[in-house]
Amino acid sequence: METKPVNLTEALASFDDVYSPRIVARMNDYDVRIAHTAGEHVWHVHEDTDEFFLVLDGRFDIALRSEDGTESTVELHKGDTFVVPKGTEHKPASPGGSILMFEPSGTSTTGDRHDGDIPGHVDSTTGHTLS
Repeated sequence: METKPVNLTEALASFDDVYSPRIVARMNDYDVRIAHTAGEHVWHVHEDTDEFFLVLDGRFDIALRSEDGTESTVELHKGDTFVVPKGTEHKPASPGGSILMFEPSGTSTTGDRHDGDIPGHVDSTTGHTLS
């Protein structure tokens, strides 16, 4: 990783893919990732790590599924943060926007397990280097 500042507005303008995060920094064993969001993601779970979200622009919803199958949705707007606790099934969705995430390096965007097929607009990745 480079040791120079990264302007998030410029970084987001450098790509158009949704749910295809770019790694803008690494801190210890964590990636700082940014992504455009639009449409529905896939139900998935990260068994061993929490997942931090900061909404940079637009709206970003996170449906959560409890162990008994009950679902609820957290609606996030620009400037909002939310942490999905490890082991919690969740499914992001957005009418459009952008997010910043903190995740351990190597964490897959579709989790340790997921429900159903991965939609074509969702990139199952551990993050891409920012060009």
